[in-house]
Amino acid sequence: MQAPARFSRAHRLVLAGAAILPALVAAQRPTISTAVQPFVAIDAPVVAFTHVRVIDGTGSAARADQTVIITGDKITAVGDAARTPAPTGAKIMDGTGKTLIPGLVMVHEHLFYPTGPGVYGNLAESFSRLYLAGGVTAMRTGGNMNGFGEIALARAIAKGEKPGPWVDATAPYLEGPGLALGQVYALKDVADARRHVNYWADMGATSFKSYMHISRDELKAAAEEVHKRGMKITGHLCSVTYREAAELGIDNLEHGFFASTDFVKDKKPDECPGQNVGQASIAALSQDDPAFKSLVAELVKYKVALTSTLTVFEAGAAGAAGRAIPPGLEMLEPVLKEQYEQRYASAQRNPNAANVKLLQNAMKLELAFVRLGGTLIAGTDPTGGGGVIPGFSNQHQIELLVEAGFSPLEAIKISTMNGATYLNRADRIGSIAVGKQADLVLVAGDPSANISDIRKVELVFKQGIGYDPAKLIASVKGKVGVF
Repeated sequence: MQAPARFSRAHRLVLAGAAILPALVAAQRPTISTAVQPFVAIDAPVVAFTHVRVIDGTGSAARADQTVIITGDKITAVGDAARTPAPTGAKIMDGTGKTLIPGLVMVHEHLFYPTGPGVYGNLAESFSRLYLAGGVTAMRTGGNMNGFGEIALARAIAKGEKPGPWVDATAPYLEGPGLALGQVYALKDVADARRHVNYWADMGATSFKSYMHISRDELKAAAEEVHKRGMKITGHLCSVTYREAAELGIDNLEHGFFASTDFVKDKKPDECPGQNVGQASIAALSQDDPAFKSLVAELVKYKVALTSTLTVFEAGAAGAAGRAIPPGLEMLEPVLKEQYEQRYASAQRNPNAANVKLLQNAMKLELAFVRLGGTLIAGTDPTGGGGVIPGFSNQHQIELLVEAGFSPLEAIKISTMNGATYLNRADRIGSIAVGKQADLVLVAGDPSANISDIRKVELVFKQGIGYDPAKLIASVKGKVGVF
């Protein structure tokens, strides 16, 4: 039946969505297992947020007093509240004083955490819950210490068997000899790099990451095989410079400019001079240096994205910088919590000015990279010396981007639409628009005016199902480090 002409376009969209509701629900909504159901707050065929502020993830200004309608797993209407009525029978959510943002799309996350000297524990169960609780609805694992575990978790979440974000699961690291970490395999040669890529792609990995001691030839071979499989490759580099990696076909570089060795004097080919040496060169680098601008131009030319992971570097310098202790430590089991608190207290007693300078300058370089046309995406990297807690750190990463000089709307775009675009999923996620998947975060307040409101997450919708952050958090509080 055709809608009467007096109805607005938004109203006609609502009616159309209601008409096709049964098919949408049957075909696209995930089946939630009994293990996931305790964390679900809202599971209704039609949900209408009324009088809510919308930050759509594109960088556009926030829009006040909106109605957003979810039908099944899709957004079926977005418009002014006065002209966008909720369908009869919809679950009504009063959004007065609250804001909807897209689900966060984070691209340097992990499902492991430092649990002992040179040991990273598999914490996939607790971490996946905390990511979702923090508003992360899609993520890439920026490196795999657990082999098949991460691939299996990604599949289980996709089937509705476990709570968590959609996961782009990386294969185990592509790394050469020199790391001295027993959980990471060392490539033998170029042929080994090709075998590694194809084996793990066959096993279900959907992304790849190169690491600090890979050679240029191995990186080139790996990139070729990854691209043949229609996937992407990133890197936390040292032996290979950013400029070299761009020419060799890398798609993404991790940690902003923190891992760049392009400015190390007398850098030898295929040799890592050491992270400290590379970082010292970055701490001294000016955003106005022609060599820096030349590197940025090269990265832009090859369309290489950079991932900002300010959280992991702040955690290392937090005490020295006079900053508050990182959020979410109460999630850790007591021994791990005490260990980080001791490191933090030690940093306060013995400040490391170099760490502070590095963090501050790297922020300036990331801002300059974007202003010169570069694409920045975001992640948190819960490794290093600890203290980076999933979910909590994702929100804090956005705060740190604002501290670096980005506007709140830019920081949210970097953490939503930019990530979705990099993952080739921008047609489905990353912004709030009709037809897109209903991955949404409801926060109290207005993060476009006060970015700290990004921490006030009340509900997280993934594929149209609303999860209760408080229940997800409570299920792992004090246990992170155990499972």
